[in-house]
Amino acid sequence: QQWYSSSMKVICMWLADRLDLQLHIYQLKTLIKIVKKTYRDFRLQGVLEGTLNSKTYDTVHSRLTVEEATVSVTDAGGLQGITMKDSDE
Repeated sequence: QQWYSSSMKVICMWLADRLDLQLHIYQLKTLIKIVKKTYRDFRLQGVLEGTLNSKTYDTVHSRLTVEEATVSVTDAGGLQGITMKDSDE
């Protein structure tokens, strides 16, 4: 649980440092993959939903979703099917 929380905190701080900058397409694609994989892996390891869906995770998820929407409007096909939307949804 601590590893998951600290991972999300690092990503959240990195995004906060770049709050006034739009992410490059490669940064966005990489972060989406990292966040989704981390979430899924720790969920499979039995980390509680309260820890997984923390305020930090919500902040990261929201920022990446906004960045994803911006890219989809400005660069058609730029993300090549990579999305924050979970395949389970």
